[in-house]
Amino acid sequence: MTEKALLMPSEVIENKIFLVRGKKVMFDRDLAVLYGVTTGNLNKAVSRNIERFPEDFMLLLTKEEHDSLRFQIGILKRGEHSKYPPRAFTQEGIAMLSGILRSERAVKANIAIMRAFVRLREMLASNKELAKRLDEMEKKYDSHFKGVFDAIRQLMAGPEPKKKKKIGF
Repeated sequence: MTEKALLMPSEVIENKIFLVRGKKVMFDRDLAVLYGVTTGNLNKAVSRNIERFPEDFMLLLTKEEHDSLRFQIGILKRGEHSKYPPRAFTQEGIAMLSGILRSERAVKANIAIMRAFVRLREMLASNKELAKRLDEMEKKYDSHFKGVFDAIRQLMAGPEPKKKKKIGF
């Protein structure tokens, strides 16, 4: 990996954070890229220190979750994806990884990941605060502004997912 790959924008890291079983996690393969190690070596280090990773720090995906994930990635090419279900690390698990992966790159990557988690938490909190303030304003003003409040809520929700056309008969 080049030094440029190490300086990964926070948006890229934030896009690697997924919601699994109600927890924000990053997958072992994405963490391995950030830390500059192979997924196998990352998982070996975790296995050697498994007592540091209770189930609230690390999840092992079920076959159904893994299959769903593989489906979302698209068609798999031979040798590009692991046949084993990935490990998913929570923020606490990622912090624990810094204790077992001690390279300079791993430390820098870990700092960037922690900042991305904090930024996501702040964005969620500010969105909740905005919704709360909007509710308060709506109660305060009369029905003349109902359309404005509805438009703001639609903007906060984002675009609706596109409907897929059925293929075949």
